[in-house]
Amino acid sequence: MRKFFIQLPAALVMFISASGASAHNISGALGSTIQGGLTARLGMGFNWNKSWWESNSGRLTGYWDTGLTHWESGKKASDQTSLSFAPVFVYEFKTDSGITPFIEAGIGVSLFSATRVGDKQLGSAFNFEDRLGFGLKFANQDKLGARIIHYSNAGIKEPNQGIESIAVFYSHEL
Repeated sequence: MRKFFIQLPAALVMFISASGASAHNISGALGSTIQGGLTARLGMGFNWNKSWWESNSGRLTGYWDTGLTHWESGKKASDQTSLSFAPVFVYEFKTDSGITPFIEAGIGVSLFSATRVGDKQLGSAFNFEDRLGFGLKFANQDKLGARIIHYSNAGIKEPNQGIESIAVFYSHEL
């Protein structure tokens, strides 16, 4: 695990440099699989700078999310890594305070370093990512929340056991 905390940030810096894009936020998440394996994720967000359905109660916005996740080993597999990319829709509830509650949902794609992650057999390294989350956005635009992300290959290849990560995340606006 210690090696991960050295390799993952280095890989993320190389990815940011190679993309040539300017991220709007960076995020970190710590969580667990349903089976009890540790997950740790570093991510970057690229805001859409657009909103829909603005009303007195809130607004719908979104961002592109890319992440690098470390998956702790299980009884049948060693530690793994995944790279994911997803569009994420965010509904922000209007409040009179400097704290804005939000919910988010997205569907994206991911590539795993192996087909066995923890104690689950994914069937393929390519998987889809489905996410649901909620949290609070502060006046400085930083966010604190929780999310569940499910990965599976949608039946493209068997077996297709899928795996989930339930995590707490913090996002810092750049």
